[in-house]
Amino acid sequence: MTDTTSAPSAPRTATAVASRLSGTVRIVGTGLLGASIGHALSAKGVDVVLSDTSPAQQRLAIDYGAGRAPSADDAPVLIVVAVPPDVTADVIQAELERYPDAVVTDVASVKLEPFRALTSRGVDLARYIGSHPLAGRERGGAISARADLFIGRPWVVCRDGETKAADLALVEALALDVGAQPIEMTPEEHDRSVALTSHVPQVVASLLAGRLADAEEGALRLAGQGVRDTTRIAASAPELWVQILGANAAPVVEILDALAEDLREVSDALRAPEAPGSRRAVAETIRHGNDGVERLPGKHGQNRRFESLVVMVDDTAGQLGRLFGELGELGVNVEDLRLEHSPGAQFGLAEISVDPAALHGAVTGLTERGWRIAGNTND
Repeated sequence: MTDTTSAPSAPRTATAVASRLSGTVRIVGTGLLGASIGHALSAKGVDVVLSDTSPAQQRLAIDYGAGRAPSADDAPVLIVVAVPPDVTADVIQAELERYPDAVVTDVASVKLEPFRALTSRGVDLARYIGSHPLAGRERGGAISARADLFIGRPWVVCRDGETKAADLALVEALALDVGAQPIEMTPEEHDRSVALTSHVPQVVASLLAGRLADAEEGALRLAGQGVRDTTRIAASAPELWVQILGANAAPVVEILDALAEDLREVSDALRAPEAPGSRRAVAETIRHGNDGVERLPGKHGQNRRFESLVVMVDDTAGQLGRLFGELGELGVNVEDLRLEHSPGAQFGLAEISVDPAALHGAVTGLTERGWRIAGNTND
């Protein structure tokens, strides 16, 4: 669906807001996460130095405004390592040795493996604090970076008994400056958690999407939002996920084995759907999924539930902007939005989540303004 109100990927220049961090921040690795951190900190007036083993990638991130090139007299107070998982430990060690007065953190999606690797080498980790922002996009690289990538997202910080309060404050200030919400966890807690909420979902999405590769064209023409939602992350980079899954294999395998048993139970029930207990087994599977979804935090980490209305939107420029503008005039806050194109039609469906108390007013007000509400009996 086209719309002229879409925000550009490149960050907008604006008056810098005061940063909690003071001093130079060095970012090693200028891919999506590293460059996005650079954009967010630069927008607050922080002196950001960018380093990358790829000169072209480094220059691209600098050209986009994520930071500046290194200089010989740089004295960073904080170093952020944002490199692939298989070299994270090596880069952390190198940065600790090169800058003996700086605190070093990393944003790798696995925390226990680099910690163990560094410990086995006898590296002094007093100035190292592992961390991980739970944010990303399907597209990578500096060209996809954005300053608002971390807003409202959790940022795990892994401290230990040797962590100095001042060093911890630096990493938490980093998370807060980019708009994230710091959460303290041990490396073990983090890796078990992301296995369930990130790593296994990637495997499941990829397996399901793989079934589409050889599907008949007629079947693919029937694909709706359900299959798109459940396979969206299957577009991720295989090279990166080989590293992530390999580094966090044990907790991922534990969950996959349990999931395989769940799938077997459903398959057995559907092999004999008329047998006693089969329908109950299927119903309980769906109900248990309902229970899990209900536990997922919503907007701003709240567990509030919202009501949805589906608005039919013509596929022409400016329609989404007009829709949001008129919802604002009605005093309706959009809590969430999902867009779906209608196959073969010149319109799309905007599923808008609102506070339950605002639903009736939204439907009535939009209908009076000429919008078509899917499922509205007065349409």
